[in-house]
Amino acid sequence: MGGAHHHDHSSHDHASHDHVSQGHAAHAAHAHGHGGHGHSHAPASFGRAFAIGIGLNLAYTAVEAFYGLATGSMALLADAGHNLSDVAGLAIAWGAWFASRTRPTPRFTYGLRGSSILAALVNAVLLLIACGAIALEAIQRFAEPAPVPGGTMMIVAGVGIVINLGTALLFARGSGHDINIRGAFLHMAADAAVSAGVVIAGLLTLKTGADWIDPATSLVIVLVIVAGTWGLLRESLAMAMQAVPGRIDPAAVQQALAEVKGVTRVHHLHIWPTSTTETALTAHLVVPGGHPGDAFLERTAAMLHDRFGIGHATLQIEQGEGVGEGRCDIGGCAFHGG
Repeated sequence: MGGAHHHDHSSHDHASHDHVSQGHAAHAAHAHGHGGHGHSHAPASFGRAFAIGIGLNLAYTAVEAFYGLATGSMALLADAGHNLSDVAGLAIAWGAWFASRTRPTPRFTYGLRGSSILAALVNAVLLLIACGAIALEAIQRFAEPAPVPGGTMMIVAGVGIVINLGTALLFARGSGHDINIRGAFLHMAADAAVSAGVVIAGLLTLKTGADWIDPATSLVIVLVIVAGTWGLLRESLAMAMQAVPGRIDPAAVQQALAEVKGVTRVHHLHIWPTSTTETALTAHLVVPGGHPGDAFLERTAAMLHDRFGIGHATLQIEQGEGVGEGRCDIGGCAFHGG
């Protein structure tokens, strides 16, 4: 290998199976770690849980929206919009659960795993648009407050507490080891709390007769939705731009690879998500002693999987001959001499 070596990870052809390839003065190998991909290994019973959860919440959303329109309650309409977002969130999680099982093709070499990232991004944008519409209507209600039946608000929202808690329990047993299932569980548990807020608003309306409580409650609900959605938007946008997942410290990954026995330098390190729960990596490892064998690659891939949750690792071995001295950073190197 004479002179500087330039590399773009997009030029790698990532196959769905383990392979070893050899090139000009370098050896590359792809190792696939198993057991850490979240939704792709969820028990089949969660498919039924998603179906039940979506069905219950869709029916409740329709009922809540009907009573919100019939009574003029902005709090009920805001909560109905929130529950509709939950249906979309559950559908996205369910879709990702199925998409993870699609087989790779020559064109879509990771299958359809990335669709979960795009779906999350679209969902976040639509949610923020809906929040803007609800907030505008609530602000207009402050100027012309309308009487709202507090008793109806309490009854409808009370049903929501039961449905949301029941849906959360469907995912409780899988929430400890599957981040996709845990997201569904936490989302539904939070919705039960929001419904409880509507019940409190209904009670205060009954006690005080103050018409401003209803639009004020809808604004609070909007703030809760925006707070959660903003994180979803930021994370999904970062994933769509192939940023390193937030749970992974790229500097720690580079240090871990540099500490592997026989490795003197790490460069052209790239880490990016292939779905909302799966991560891929490519890196060049300089091993002056020559290619250390397949067992070395398997151990290194296992380390990346166990320590950082990286399931797709493509490692290229170089002997560093004629490369010269330089500074190697994440994403590439700046070489001098040689």
